[in-house]
Amino acid sequence: MSIFAEALVDQQEKSKSELKEEIDQLEIQMFRMQQSMKEIAKKWDVLGIDQTKEDNWVIVYAQNDGNQCKVMVNDCETRFDGVWDFSIHATFSEEETIHIGDIKGPANKGYGSICMKHLKEIARDQNIPVITGDIAKRDWDHVDRLIHFYEKHDFEVEIDNSSQSGEIVWKDY
Repeated sequence: MSIFAEALVDQQEKSKSELKEEIDQLEIQMFRMQQSMKEIAKKWDVLGIDQTKEDNWVIVYAQNDGNQCKVMVNDCETRFDGVWDFSIHATFSEEETIHIGDIKGPANKGYGSICMKHLKEIARDQNIPVITGDIAKRDWDHVDRLIHFYEKHDFEVEIDNSSQSGEIVWKDY
């Protein structure tokens, strides 16, 4: 069954009031998106608009000075207040490598997957075939979640339990 057929079946099962509420929420998100986009575009490069796994709209934007790169997300459910809701911070460590230094923001909202998709696009656009990163001791309380996240995004993950550290590598060969 196609996505459109599934959506039609879902809509037929929903009451008119539920549909009206969904439309109202979408209108609010679209209004916030429009307002936020204007503010974000003043300071950063807008990469696109995407949807989270919970079907919330987000604006994806980046700051890239050739040495450092931040891929950031602003959720359109809330008003943009000048600060991202989620970000991946990376550096261009070698000619052919981007190194992820930190990932900041709430877990399990789909923001990380959206940012990672766009970081890979930046790497491809700049002919950078490798993205690396470290898993540090400070991350050990959620290492299983990190392993799942990186493997989902086609990274090789090596973990050293004795030193509570690890490395990640993505190769676009």
